[in-house]
Amino acid sequence: MLINKKLIPLTFGGLGIGITEFVMMGLLPDIAKDLSITIPEAGHLISAYALGVVIGAPTLAIVAAKHPPKKILLALMLLFTLFNAISAFAPSYITLFIARFFSGLPHGAFFGVGSVVASRIAPEGKQAQAVSLMFAGLTIANLFGVPLGTYIGHNFSWRYSFALVAIVGMITLLSLKYWLPQLPAVKDRNLKTELSFFAKSEAWIIILMISIGTGGLFCWISYINPLMTDVAGFAESSVTYILMLAGLGMLVGNFVGGYLADKFSPARACVALLLAMSIILLIVFFVSANPILALITTFLTGGIAFASAAPIQMLMIRTAKDSEMIAASASQASFNIGNALGAFFGGLPLVYHLSYNYPSLVGAAMAFTGSLFALWLIRRFSNIKRQEKANELG
Repeated sequence: MLINKKLIPLTFGGLGIGITEFVMMGLLPDIAKDLSITIPEAGHLISAYALGVVIGAPTLAIVAAKHPPKKILLALMLLFTLFNAISAFAPSYITLFIARFFSGLPHGAFFGVGSVVASRIAPEGKQAQAVSLMFAGLTIANLFGVPLGTYIGHNFSWRYSFALVAIVGMITLLSLKYWLPQLPAVKDRNLKTELSFFAKSEAWIIILMISIGTGGLFCWISYINPLMTDVAGFAESSVTYILMLAGLGMLVGNFVGGYLADKFSPARACVALLLAMSIILLIVFFVSANPILALITTFLTGGIAFASAAPIQMLMIRTAKDSEMIAASASQASFNIGNALGAFFGGLPLVYHLSYNYPSLVGAAMAFTGSLFALWLIRRFSNIKRQEKANELG
């Protein structure tokens, strides 16, 4: 595992972003009660954040492309910290909705720019492991930050949970200022250059791979609470610890994925991990009624699912020559599309009153489809290399 003090600010940023994104799921009843709204209305706050991510990821990356990466990251984290602080003091539902939207805007761009920075700082052959250190913040958020934020929200006030995120944001700002090295801006970038990434068919294959393939994770995790209580038979009070087990799997898997991407190639790692995700989700479907096997598969599913994060980012960066930042940011927007698709398609079996293990079956199909897109991408790369070699000989 690659540890570098220069990369720690990116880990802090991932921690804050992970807490604010996922803590909302556990705070909905508290927010609904305090603001005198229904839980479904409070659920729109999750959608507001996701919408901010999808819009902000490519937009802010394009706007910031000509500026030094450190300056970009400081501006993004300042925006993130400000609107999470506003969320903590929001007097009404509308104010909180707007604050959630704006706090989501920097999400994708931060990870996009951060991925490029991490790959530039890292030694040759260690780029994916450097990117995985940034994503470790997300896994630590799921392991410790989200449970802590949920506990604070339940026992004190949901406003303190957002205050916690704002504090993490301020720590990130300080660490970015003092630890992240100055990297030069790429002066010859323009809008046309950045958008040229989307003219490549390979770009859209990767976007489809992420949006559909990673949707398999969200089919499973969106309904993990009823899966573990109604199917596996755990008490409601155990769900927090089960989620921490999934978070531990994500933490381990994140670093394994970075190693695999450096050892082999990002594309091959994506194929292997998406296939593994489809297999483990299929196993979840069959064994979830057994409490012990349910716990084992929870750890493994979290690990395999999150192992794909660094390989996907590196795949984007290496495919997007001269437009790495917008490409890496687009992958974050695609993850959030996968979030929405997974929750929607995973919920369809429940509409027909099937058991809560059926979303994982849908997730297995989505992950397998994602692996087919990854295989298609490898084939495309092979054809391009053969054509280039033929042109050289001709």
